[in-house]
Amino acid sequence: MFRFKISSQSLTIDSQLTIKIWVVFVLSFLLGTGCQESAQKMSRVTTLPFYSEATFTPHWLETDSDSLANFHQIPAFQLTNQNGEAVTEKTFADKIYITDFFFTSCPGICPKMTKNMGVLQDAFLKDRDVLLLSHSVTPEFDSVSILKNYAIAKDVIDDRWHLVTGERDHIYDLGRNAYFVEEDLGLEKDPDDFLHTENFVLVDKNRHIRGIYNGLNKTAIQQLIADVATLKLEK
Repeated sequence: MFRFKISSQSLTIDSQLTIKIWVVFVLSFLLGTGCQESAQKMSRVTTLPFYSEATFTPHWLETDSDSLANFHQIPAFQLTNQNGEAVTEKTFADKIYITDFFFTSCPGICPKMTKNMGVLQDAFLKDRDVLLLSHSVTPEFDSVSILKNYAIAKDVIDDRWHLVTGERDHIYDLGRNAYFVEEDLGLEKDPDDFLHTENFVLVDKNRHIRGIYNGLNKTAIQQLIADVATLKLEK
């Protein structure tokens, strides 16, 4: 009888310990997940810098600074999207947008870049203030119909994400001299040199560059999402 009581008591204590361990484990998991999600959504800074050239040296300016009157902006452009529609700087008037440069036949980095642009599309699916813009760097091949087929295959939502083609010189000039997407600083580029980059560029409602991100890196993509949230807080 005495043995039975001890065993029963031991069993009760063991059960209580097991329950406590599981409670601690579940709480730790939930807290850890919550912290991780908060970290993913938190930007590095409370405001984003402005960028004006290829070194991406940050300029910490107030949004009402007089310096912005003559600060670098993405110039006017004329392109055509996957639906054969004209896409210009006016398409992005009063919009935040994220842009990259790709080509549909790319077997290397482009599929992963496109997948991560898809992540961004999902992240801002219900946000009408944020758009995506992907420029083809082989416009002589990437016709409207090819871009359309590619858009369908990659689940591109037409009014959220523009895949564009156009004059090659125009696209390359935008990539190198407007968005500064190439990393080989100081190297003189021949017009025939191929433009190939994994960078995503964040552009604000006034066509100012506010960030550059590695489009292959999941952490960078999450940071980009967080930085858009920060940008939306600007007056």
